[in-house]
Amino acid sequence: MENNLIEDVRSKAQVWLSGDYDAETKKKVQEMLDADDSTELIECFYKDLEFGTGGLRGIMGVGTNRMNIYTVGAATQGLANYLRKNYGKNADIKVVVGHDCRNNSRLFAETTANIFSANGIKVFLFEDLRPTPEISFAIRELGCQSGVVVTASHNPKEYNGYKAYWEDGAQVIPPHDTGIISEVNKIKDIKDIKFKGDSSLIEIIGENVDRIYLDKIKALSLSPDVVARQKNLKIVYTPIHGTGITLIPRALKMFGFENVYGVDSQNIISGDFPTVVSPNPEEPAALKLAVERAKEIDADIVMASDPDADRMGIAVKNDKGEWILMNGNQTAQMFVYYLIRRNKELGRLKGNEYIVKTIVTTEQIAAMAKAYKVPYYDVYTGFKWIANVMREQEGKKRYLGGGEESYGFLVQDFVRDKDAVSACVMMAEICAWAKDNGKTIYELMQDIYLEFGFSKEKGISVVKKGKAGAEEIKKMMTQLRSCPPEEIAGSKVLIIKDYASLRCIDLVSGTSTQMEMPETSNVLQYFTQDGTKISVRPSGTEPKIKFYVEVRLPLKNRSEYDAVNAAADAKIEAVKKSLGV
Repeated sequence: MENNLIEDVRSKAQVWLSGDYDAETKKKVQEMLDADDSTELIECFYKDLEFGTGGLRGIMGVGTNRMNIYTVGAATQGLANYLRKNYGKNADIKVVVGHDCRNNSRLFAETTANIFSANGIKVFLFEDLRPTPEISFAIRELGCQSGVVVTASHNPKEYNGYKAYWEDGAQVIPPHDTGIISEVNKIKDIKDIKFKGDSSLIEIIGENVDRIYLDKIKALSLSPDVVARQKNLKIVYTPIHGTGITLIPRALKMFGFENVYGVDSQNIISGDFPTVVSPNPEEPAALKLAVERAKEIDADIVMASDPDADRMGIAVKNDKGEWILMNGNQTAQMFVYYLIRRNKELGRLKGNEYIVKTIVTTEQIAAMAKAYKVPYYDVYTGFKWIANVMREQEGKKRYLGGGEESYGFLVQDFVRDKDAVSACVMMAEICAWAKDNGKTIYELMQDIYLEFGFSKEKGISVVKKGKAGAEEIKKMMTQLRSCPPEEIAGSKVLIIKDYASLRCIDLVSGTSTQMEMPETSNVLQYFTQDGTKISVRPSGTEPKIKFYVEVRLPLKNRSEYDAVNAAADAKIEAVKKSLGV
């Protein structure tokens, strides 16, 4: 078996030596073929980098299983072919192409633009790096049929990626995702890719779109009078070397905030992310320098965006004056609480509004929506599913907000992907609103717990790299399905939801019902007697399996908060031990 694998990868690598590949690529392939250790050769060629429903994402380098101009080229040619097939051979098709700060992102974006234009497709190419949500916005604003963002989001520096968008500014879903994948898979030869661009079909855009986008964000304010009173709110913001630096400080200033402090070393745009191990606002280490800056100036809030500025994380001071990080579930709760409450106070709740969350996001949002009689939708992980609800409800109901636990939230509907630009300005307004009411943002979070009950969530990622890791993750999911736990951390499992079969199994009554979802998904959920929710999902973009744990406990007053929080931590550890993670 191993010999067959080596023969296969060597055969695939030989194609790259004989084809129309550049000299540097051929040199690196030859070095791998000549090496005594075949590990790198196998990892680079054992499979083709899969164009999945989210596009491409992988380690940059040479080979069929790596991000390079040839794998990007095949993806773009396939997408161009699908656009022609869908809209017509002679249709006037337009696309937007943008990119983040990563190494090779500009090269991949220009390669993408050239291939589209070589296929007779009009391209709006951003002049430089821009936030992912602005590309989503531009697709709608410029009346395009598709768009591409070159980004690997918050992945380590070795990665890059390629996200495909449809005409509504959202990432593609059925039937277009499978249609595009089919066309991409048909590209078997480098000669099938039209690399030579038509410059007359490529238009460079930038400030003209920035202004329109920022003006729309400025109009989102629900409490302009509060911002005016709290304009001196001290905000520390870091882009973690990414695209947020292009628009977020500017957006905060336009909103009315005058004391926005940066982190000089992290304002430097760099795909090497030199000041962090991981450019991920979920990681405490990524916000370390920003928190240090906040301590120096006695700031009110710290905000950070990931490299493509679609996700936002925050740090706040607790009641002891210590800086702590809020997780994505907590920020989502605050957004939903503020958006619903302020809309109600302003007399804007007319009965046709709605909220959207993903199935792995905190049930607190559902509790808030029910309390305020605002309908909510539960969707799969990935903002394309939130955008799908927005598409279905457009012109019928008013979108109030939607988010997911992975630090993504959208407070408006002119973008159809998570948006750290609008999220940062709205979170700053929430902080100002709390302060205007004599509270810190930390106390506002406690108020939400007191009103709706205390919940604590934790995401656990188990990384399994390479071919062996992928097989191990598959085995874990098979085991969980064939031998589901009867109890977790001493609490009886009452309900199991298997989104692969779309069956909801009630273990108390012994009944099984069909769930209504747009498609199946490889996700398992367990709901226990004590209110604990556990979701298990292999990542579609990274070599890991994710466990999402949410525990609930009663909270009667602020004085109990620390004890209840500690009890929740202990409960989560018990759940982890029970699951063996």
